[in-house]
Amino acid sequence: MENVSLPIIDFAALSGAPEARRRMLATLGQAAREVGFFYLTGHGLSEADQKATLALAARFFALPEQEKRSVQMVHSPHFRGYNQVGAELTRARPDRREQFDIMGEEAAIGADVLHQPWQRLTGPNQWPAALPEMKTHLLDWQARLTDITLGLLSAFAEVLEQPADVFDASIRGAPYQHMKLIHYPGREAGSSDQGVGAHKDPGYLTLVMQDDQSGLEVETANGWISAPPLAGALVVNIGELLELASNGYLKATLHRVVSPPPGVSRLSCAFFMAARLDATVPLLTLSPELAAQAQGPESDPTNPLFYQVGENVLKGRLRSHPDVAARHYGQPDGTAQGISDKAQEPVPA
Repeated sequence: MENVSLPIIDFAALSGAPEARRRMLATLGQAAREVGFFYLTGHGLSEADQKATLALAARFFALPEQEKRSVQMVHSPHFRGYNQVGAELTRARPDRREQFDIMGEEAAIGADVLHQPWQRLTGPNQWPAALPEMKTHLLDWQARLTDITLGLLSAFAEVLEQPADVFDASIRGAPYQHMKLIHYPGREAGSSDQGVGAHKDPGYLTLVMQDDQSGLEVETANGWISAPPLAGALVVNIGELLELASNGYLKATLHRVVSPPPGVSRLSCAFFMAARLDATVPLLTLSPELAAQAQGPESDPTNPLFYQVGENVLKGRLRSHPDVAARHYGQPDGTAQGISDKAQEPVPA
């Protein structure tokens, strides 16, 4: 294993003895503000359970192509299902990975109450008939990861010196869930090494579970660094919504995945948690001391940030999956009617 270059947060210590908790909260705040990435240990997910989930992913990706394509994402207006290598784009370039996406298992919203394009993100998942056990396993795994992110979000409320329930209104009922199993095949001679291009995540928090193969890289003030696997640990990164809510005090960081070398595969499981799709992310009122360190959310004209959660999430989905955008949203250029400048306006907490 490569040398670990990211901070390490012990999740158990965040609910432990007062002094240990105080020190860990300080470390968490520094990691989220300066790097935007950290390893998470003490989260309660055993290595055996993690390996079982990645083994299930390996079984899915080993299915015949016809079986995988029966649940292709292009069949789903809710952006659930399978994508073959090159089907997803980052910054308009194809990513060299195949993946299987799920979200919350829900009924689609009826046409009579459908008023915004982002409401179509709500709906059922697709499940491969060849692996009937996937549904129960992955929905349970997603629920366990959700609990971890909710615990971290509560800790961040304390880091930001906010009331413990400051994020509750935006996640009450159920936060937005999105999980993907990912397979990165080895590079071919002369091909791109873009497993996933440089990007930021649109939600509150992301958890990444890796196998024993490196590839994840994080941009820092000193250039790109590797985030190699650390046995039993998850990699956590801050999403755009936390950067928005904290006016840039917390940092959403560019990251990418480099394809493994020829003949080597890499498996991972990424989970993205955001506020409810119908929520609006508040701009928190920070103390003078914290506000002095807040740099404002980073501005990127090619990637506008929306305080309305559904608009922010849909924006990313449409850009990444132009085939779904074209078939179900009538927007081959990766845009959707109804996304407006008003969604970019902050709402004071």
